[in-house]
Amino acid sequence: MSPAAAISVPEAARDGGVLTVGNFDGVHLGHRQMVDQLVALARKLGTRAIAVTFDPPPLALLAPGRIPPQLTTRSQKVELLKSIGVDEVVVCPTSHELLSLSPEEFFDEILVSRLGCRGIVEGPNFCFGKGRAGDIHMLKELCARQQLPVVIVEAREIDGAMISSSEIRSALSAGDVAKARKWLGRPYTVTGRVIHGAERGRLLGFPTANLGQIETLLPPLGVYACRTKVDRVSYPVALNIGPNPTFAENQLKIEAHLIGFSGDLYGQTVTLEFLQRLRGVVKFEGVDSLKSQLQSDIAETVRCAAE
Repeated sequence: MSPAAAISVPEAARDGGVLTVGNFDGVHLGHRQMVDQLVALARKLGTRAIAVTFDPPPLALLAPGRIPPQLTTRSQKVELLKSIGVDEVVVCPTSHELLSLSPEEFFDEILVSRLGCRGIVEGPNFCFGKGRAGDIHMLKELCARQQLPVVIVEAREIDGAMISSSEIRSALSAGDVAKARKWLGRPYTVTGRVIHGAERGRLLGFPTANLGQIETLLPPLGVYACRTKVDRVSYPVALNIGPNPTFAENQLKIEAHLIGFSGDLYGQTVTLEFLQRLRGVVKFEGVDSLKSQLQSDIAETVRCAAE
């Protein structure tokens, strides 16, 4: 089977449309700027705005040891792209055969023949084809041959720096969730399933939901002000990422205290929005000092969630 034949095209996208191609990890403000231009060109031509992405990311096959933690899962990425105006998202199954296509083959066989390209919108650093040999100059030449419109969108900057997924990862890895929020245009989120824990928080008077099965980048150890929704009701969340040194527990845990919530969340999926990092992990002298700090963390979390 050819790489082109392996791509599943959604029914609504089978008549083609204006395309943008990329990984779109995080779907940050730079991506949103490009999607705005994609939608504008699609509407001008009376066709659909289609985002084309890859699963897994090409680096997972080319250099698996170098693939960074992702900011979004496949389903989150699709949902976010559609929420900002994309009509359809085509997810290309990444294979060595696909990655071996020359820029011309990728353009002709995948974009034009399989996806019915009627125009392309890309950023200035777009590369495609084997060894990333194709750039925006080649893209313009290939589009000219097919008489297809092409729009190259300037990179978006904040505070003099170009917005990128890698820079957002760096900010999150440093615990700077406020910067990540600014560059994403929304709070950074992680999604996990509630699992059974030691229930120490409940004994202290601060019941927590312990999260597992998180697939995306987790900020460093510390306490964070977050927010979540349960049954469409929003709750502030004081989140602890790390061990419990006060009780000589060294296992990394992700413990979410939903402020004002009562109920059973075991087995449910919870999505947390990161608002602010409050502090690092601290070993307290005893239970009373720990409780006092938790009260302060909760008050600060409520304040952050209300902003």
